[in-house]
Amino acid sequence: MNKDRIEGSMEQAKGKVKEVAGKVTGDSKLEGEGKADQVAGKIQNSVGGLKDSIKEAVDN
Repeated sequence: MNKDRIEGSMEQAKGKVKEVAGKVTGDSKLEGEGKADQVAGKIQNSVGGLKDSIKEAVDN
C-alpha cells in the first residue's frame, strides 16, 4: 500500500464526515464539498492501486 492509497482513504473519510455534517446541519454546500472530497479520495485511491499494480508487475 502506497502513500496515494492511504491519503485517498483519509480523503474519503473526511468527505463522509463533511457530508454527514452538512446533512445534519442542513448545509448543502458542506454536504456537496463532502461528496466532492469522497470522489477525489476514490480517484486518489485508484491511482495508488494502479501504482501498486505497476510496481508489482515491474518487480516480477
